[in-house]
Amino acid sequence: MCCGLLCKMPNMYSLSNWYILQQRTTKRTFCLVATFSFKYSNGNSNSDLKCGDSSTRLGTNSKHLFRMFFGCCAPHLGRTLTSACKLSSASVSTDWPGWYEYLADSAPVHVTQDFLVGVQQLSGLPWWATIICSTIAIRAVITLPLAAYQLYVIAKIENLQPEIENLAKHLRYEVSFHAKQQGWSEKLARFHFKKNLRRIISELYIRDNCHPFKASLLIWVQIPLWVFVSIALRNLSLGITGLETAIQTDLAVGGTLWFPNLTLPDSTWILPVSLGLINLLIVEMSTLRKAELSKYQKYTTNFIRGISLVMIPIAAGVPTSMSLYWFTSSFVGVGQNLLMCSPSFRHLCRIPKTKSFSDTPYKDLLASFITKYSIKK
Repeated sequence: MCCGLLCKMPNMYSLSNWYILQQRTTKRTFCLVATFSFKYSNGNSNSDLKCGDSSTRLGTNSKHLFRMFFGCCAPHLGRTLTSACKLSSASVSTDWPGWYEYLADSAPVHVTQDFLVGVQQLSGLPWWATIICSTIAIRAVITLPLAAYQLYVIAKIENLQPEIENLAKHLRYEVSFHAKQQGWSEKLARFHFKKNLRRIISELYIRDNCHPFKASLLIWVQIPLWVFVSIALRNLSLGITGLETAIQTDLAVGGTLWFPNLTLPDSTWILPVSLGLINLLIVEMSTLRKAELSKYQKYTTNFIRGISLVMIPIAAGVPTSMSLYWFTSSFVGVGQNLLMCSPSFRHLCRIPKTKSFSDTPYKDLLASFITKYSIKK
């Protein structure tokens, strides 16, 4: 009967494109995806069935053919395919939150939101002043001590360089002497030299308690803190938190000057452009304090310059509360970098003097800036 039916089917319909894409034997469940192209003999219409799609389209005759085929030839396949379609539709309708939703609903972001709301309610300041004061407080309490410690570690590492160079000379002589005695190849002698030099440098870092990883502690704290505060301000500005919508209303009227509404982007682009210029100024201040940049440092500096420019359109598309925080944080960063150059501050933090240390850092910085960016006639 099945053979007779299949022989007669081409006179009215053409069945094509049948694919079995996945079979899960571990759970004894078949996940089948089929595509049927049913064409009427008169060629007036065609209809497709796609299992796994919530919007299944079948003509009346096509439905009869589908039931007839699976009812006669493969009833168990018909039941399995129907179940697979239902399971696939259920899985498609499930909306799992992405990584940003997890981050926006994370505990650090909620703590940051509570901190900002608490500061605003206790101080009674408008939201624009709350954001500025909170940013200054965070930079002064958390970032400034870490920046001073970073400078302390870098100064100790810099003071170790003459000793490392002296030990490297003696080690190179000893390795060369043993290489001649033992008949080492040049490659093997270089291997022993690098291995022992790494061991000596590691011992010096341990002796002076100045491992380079400690100098990167500021980055591992500052970047997550910047992200948490930014997302917290975005949640408060867009009203997607568990707090009352009154906070969003306060932010909508909590601005000043040309940005009265902190929940909307800065349409004048004053804050975004100022942010980009401030970030570029920080980069240039960092490069002017160094006598000569290595090839890697040049690539890194150019990359950071590019990021500073990219941040301008990004800041123009986010709520003004975020761009105000970014601008304030960068502006405080300029003052922090200038403070790190102060001999009085370095002496207060007991930062060792180095070869690159200057008693007149601000004059030297201004002279370097004028020399580099002055218009040559």
